[in-house]
Amino acid sequence: MAKEWVKSEDGSYTAYSSEYDEHYHSTKDGALNESLKKHIEPAFTLYSKKDHLRLIDICFGLGFNTLLSLYYRDTFFPNTTLEIYSPELDGDLVSSLVDFPYPEIFEPYRNIITDIATLGGYEDERTQITVEIIDARVAMRDLDGEWDICYQDAFSPSVNPVLWTREYFADIARLMGDDGIITTYSTALATRLALYENGLNVYLNRGEGYRNATIASKREFVEYEKVDMAHKITCNPNAKSLSDESLAL
Repeated sequence: MAKEWVKSEDGSYTAYSSEYDEHYHSTKDGALNESLKKHIEPAFTLYSKKDHLRLIDICFGLGFNTLLSLYYRDTFFPNTTLEIYSPELDGDLVSSLVDFPYPEIFEPYRNIITDIATLGGYEDERTQITVEIIDARVAMRDLDGEWDICYQDAFSPSVNPVLWTREYFADIARLMGDDGIITTYSTALATRLALYENGLNVYLNRGEGYRNATIASKREFVEYEKVDMAHKITCNPNAKSLSDESLAL
C-alpha cells in the first residue's frame, strides 16, 4: 500500500493512500487540528470526570488520535489512566511510523511510537495501548467488555463502506453500552442513519477552524446540538443507511 507524506494546512503532516485514493486526514482542516477538534476534545470534554478511560481507535493509521489522547490526558487530566485498543489493517504502515514526521508535541512520545511500530503496543502505570493488525470488522465482532469512547476514523464511506454499515455500528453500539461516545468526521446522512438505527442519539460537532463532524451516544448531551433525525428522515424519505446486504457482504 503506497504512502506519500503530505503537509496539511495546519503545518502537520498526513499521508496519502493510493489504495483508497484518500488522505488519512483532511488536508484542509489539518491533521493535528482535525484529530483534536473532531475526536479528542469532544471525547475528553464529555468524559472529564472519569479517572479511567477505555478507548477504541478505528483505525490506527498514523496514530494521531491515540497520540493526541496521550498528550491531552497528560496536559489536562494527568491522573486519568488510559486503555486504548486500535485495529489496523496495514501492518507495513504501522512499522514505518518510526520515520514519520510527527508534530513537535508528539516528541515526548517517541518511545511509545517506537514500541507500537516494533512491538504492537505500549504499557506503563498509566497507559495501555494495543495495536492489532486485523480487519476492524472482525475486531469489533470479537471485542468484548464496555468501552467509553470510539474514534470512528476509517477511510470515508465512499471508498471503505464496510466500516460504515448499520451492522458494523451495531457492534460499536454494543461495545459503547449506555454511556459510551462515538466521534466521527462523517456528517453523511447514511452514516447518521446507521447510528440512529442502532438506538444512538446523533449530535452536531461544529466550531471555528474545522468542518462539521458528528458525535453519537445513547446519552443525552446539552454540550452539543442534537440532530433531529426524525425530521431528517421525513425530509429524505428515500435515504438509507449503508448495510451489509446492500454491499453483498
